[in-house]
Amino acid sequence: MKVLVVGSGGREHALAWKIAQNPTVDRLFAAPGNAGIARVATCEPIASADVPGLAEFAEREAIDLTVVGPEAPLVAGLVDEFQEHGLPIFGPTREGARLEGSKSWAKDLCRRHGIPAGRSEGFTDRDRAMAFLDEVGPPYVIKADGLAAGKGVTVTEDRAEAERAVRACLDRRPGDAPKTVVVERFLEGREVSALALTDGRAVLPLALAQDHKRVGDGDTGPNTGGMGAYSPVPFVDDATRDAIVTGVLEPTVRALRDEGIVYRGVVYAGMMLTADGPQVLEFNCRFGDPETQALVPRLSTDLCEVLVACVEGNLADTRAGWADEACVSVVLASEGYPGEPRTGLPVAGLEEASAVPNVQVFHSGTALRNGRVLTAGGRVLAVSALGASLEDARGLAYEACGRVSFDGMQYRRDIAAGG
Repeated sequence: MKVLVVGSGGREHALAWKIAQNPTVDRLFAAPGNAGIARVATCEPIASADVPGLAEFAEREAIDLTVVGPEAPLVAGLVDEFQEHGLPIFGPTREGARLEGSKSWAKDLCRRHGIPAGRSEGFTDRDRAMAFLDEVGPPYVIKADGLAAGKGVTVTEDRAEAERAVRACLDRRPGDAPKTVVVERFLEGREVSALALTDGRAVLPLALAQDHKRVGDGDTGPNTGGMGAYSPVPFVDDATRDAIVTGVLEPTVRALRDEGIVYRGVVYAGMMLTADGPQVLEFNCRFGDPETQALVPRLSTDLCEVLVACVEGNLADTRAGWADEACVSVVLASEGYPGEPRTGLPVAGLEEASAVPNVQVFHSGTALRNGRVLTAGGRVLAVSALGASLEDARGLAYEACGRVSFDGMQYRRDIAAGG
């Protein structure tokens, strides 16, 4: 079996690492991959945004399964292109990817189908958006409507900052299409990441995870793409988990189908557990990053078989098994992240970190040059550890983090500390 993983981050490294464990996978490719993925797959210099190039490669190599990691190629119609060529691919079509590609469209879907979500409105007009700030009151939540790599969110008590965020979301150059800003009512509670796989009908929930979005300890500083994650989430009981599955994940797939969208791939619901029950913050149309790095090490089921079942529409008979151990994943980031990161710096201690028991080091933003691993992005590595408890897993993860070094390296010291 030949498999292609599209993407170059820690999520894609974790997926490739797990897929490589399937004995029927005799050729594994990644496009474009990174220095860590190159240890388990053949990396091809094809950008994840190169839709025609990826389709041409998959057709030429007779790829049996393509797995799309990042959201941008899904929103750009990569799955549609593959389907036109009869190429098997895991992920939603362009229409389905609107679940992440347009936050206002996703919230409208929730309203139309009674899926619990916080009150929100999308605006192209600045004055109307400012007036809605008065309606919702502080804390203000302002989101860019389109893709923003997890960083297009402002949460603030300060009205002036909220207005600046609205203007920033709507500002455009002459000739650009109108932009949309989403203003939401702030939801109080604890946040969890709920992911499920679907073939368009059956829904297979994955274990819950919690992501740490802000750059600094104690949830301080600006939002990032994620500074770490852990699974399971001990403060979520079975009743709440069931409410998320039956009240959000399953109805979302059903709503998409009712609107003529056969959605095959990952439904990722960012949930807030409020006093009124679980509510949707936003959706993603792909595996989470860094949640995948905390989930995949716990998955005892063959990932490749499950993904094939989604593509072939045979998910109803599939179950997911999970190890009893907890997993904690800590992101090591470049100086300057989530702004402009420093890159091209040598990374030391990778072998030493990997030698810590039950630790996997997933590469996110790395490149291999002249035999040396260099930083090549904002989030450089995700250090994941399995342990008998969250505390044990944290200890191993941070022991491994202490063995890695590159100039300006930053990471949070409190991942999973509140679990």
